[in-house]
Parts: sequence; structure tokens; C-alpha cells
Amino acid sequence: MGEILGLGMTHYPPLTGHDRDMANILRTVMRDPGLPERYRDPAGWPDAMRREYAADGGTAAAAGHRESLLRHFRHARKLLDDFRPDVVVIWGDDQHENFTEDVIPPFCVLAYDHVEARHRARDAAHNVWGESADTVFRIPGHREAGKFLARRLLEQDVDVSYAYKPLHHEGLAHAFLNTIMYLDYDRVGFPYPVVAFQVNCYGRRVIAQRGGRGRLDHPLADAELDPPSPSPRRCMEVGAATARAMRESPWRTALIASSSWSHAFLTDKNHQLYPDIESDRRMYEALRRGDYETWRGTPLAAIEASGQQEMLNWYALAGAMEELGRKADECEFIESWIFNSNKCFAVFKP
Repeated sequence: MGEILGLGMTHYPPLTGHDRDMANILRTVMRDPGLPERYRDPAGWPDAMRREYAADGGTAAAAGHRESLLRHFRHARKLLDDFRPDVVVIWGDDQHENFTEDVIPPFCVLAYDHVEARHRARDAAHNVWGESADTVFRIPGHREAGKFLARRLLEQDVDVSYAYKPLHHEGLAHAFLNTIMYLDYDRVGFPYPVVAFQVNCYGRRVIAQRGGRGRLDHPLADAELDPPSPSPRRCMEVGAATARAMRESPWRTALIASSSWSHAFLTDKNHQLYPDIESDRRMYEALRRGDYETWRGTPLAAIEASGQQEMLNWYALAGAMEELGRKADECEFIESWIFNSNKCFAVFKP
């Protein structure tokens, strides 16, 4: 019987860059012609947001945000090292990277033997490690575990896709690559074989907006959007089936959900300026209590309205931990008004 460690974290892209640039997504929104004029000046923002941005454009706040995130990543890495997993299964989203117009699977197990990946459009001047765009990350895969997982999911009536090599994007989509880079932020190496488990989190925006931000001055009509993501309930069911499969496997498995929570650039009701902090807090409190029914009962429409699309990765983790009868042993919510997203870290010990 395989032991299972559960971890929740983020793959927040601006963490690869410098503190002075961490609020650049907000600055991009501020240049959108569709933003109401009263929000172009910080004087029109909520007080907490204005204080965080301060007079330095959020640079000092970014240093504190980075420190909080790195504290959790280093702790998670220590837990991984102590656990010594045979395989690390990461639930992450694909933002029009490996899956594009020719196929968008709701779920796909990437059962690669190994993968070579590079920074996502970064050069040495724009990432905190000073690594060039030619820097190659050689990541071990675990085809046998990936095949086993896909087979066991199919046997449990989960119609999951699988792949043995990338389709379009050489390497791994940034949700997976960033997770590995941040768990190895101190560049000591990452020796654990990885099975990336893609979830179509972006759903209705994955082709229409290429998995990114939509323009406020040109909102898309429903007819222009794509078919939806899998529902939160279904993601929890898939997570539970994954936990059953890996519990019955011969491998010590770390199950990781990687995403920030609500994203400002997906939260149109806030004019894309700041995330849905109230909704995130509510979901965090439910997670902290082990109230999985609140998670299961959240409709996809609420997820989309709150910019929480990427949290579907976390719904898979929640379903897995509920199946194993676990509540979070450690859990922390990291709030931000100006850095595009709130983050959460969670640990579910064996």
C-alpha cells in the first residue's frame, strides 16, 4: 500500500521575476481602455489595496510577499525530502500551452519518461536566478506510475486522457515547471520523478482568451467562449479516485495541487484590479475546518465569477484528502490585493 503526502501550493509566475515587477499585471490592467477612469488613480482603490501599493508601486510589499511564499516552499521541500516520494503527482492547469485548438482534454495524465524544460520567455535579466533562456531543467518522469494511474482511473469510470510525450509545448506547461522550480528555489536539484496531471481549469477561456486575460474594453460574448471546465464536484471525484489508485500502488506518492486562488485578471466584477478576497477567505476557512461539503457544493459558475478557475487543481486535492479521511495539518492563507492572486499553502501528512 502506497503512503501518500498531500501538499497544496502555488505556481505564481511573477515569483520568477524581480520584486519591482511583481505588480506588473495590475499595471497592465490599469492601461486597459475599458477600465473605469476612477480606478486609474490609486485614490479610487480600496484602502488595503492602496496601502499595499504604497508610493513605491508595491516593491516593498513584493519583498514581503516573496518571503512568505519562499518560507512555505522551503518547508514543503523539507517535507518532500523527509517523505522521500517515489513519484510526485502534480495537478496543474494548461493555459493554451501543450493543449490548444486541436484537443482540450478535461483531464490528462502526462506519463512521460523524462522531460527537458526551459524558462517561460525569461532571460537572465528578468528572473531572480540570473538563468538564461537556454537553461535546461531535466526533470525525471515516471511512465510506469503514470500508466498505472491512468489505468486505475479508467477502471473507476474516470474517462481520463494520457500522453507519453508533449503535443505542442516542449517541456512542461508553466503550472508544473514553476512548481518544480519553486520547490527547488535554492537550486539544490529536484530528484523526484514527476507525473503531471493536467486539469482544464480555464474552460470557457482556454481558447477564446488563450488561457489568459480578457480585455475590459472588449468583453467576449457567451457565443465566443469555449465549452466549460469540469465541475468542482467532478474534480473532487477525480481526486478521490486518484487517492484510491495511488494508495493501492507500490509507490510512496506526493499529491500536489498547484495554483494560486482567485486571480484578479479573471475577476471581471472587480474590473480585474484585485482578486475575490471574500470568496477566497470563505473557501480557506472551509478547507481549514475540513468542510469538504462546502467545496463540493460550489457551482462552476461561482468559480468563474470569482476568478477561481485554477482552484480546480485544489478541488482535486481536496477530493483526495477527503477520500483518505484527512484534514489539513497545516494551512495558511496569504492575501494580496495588488499581486494578482491570493495564495494558500496546505500540508496533509500521512
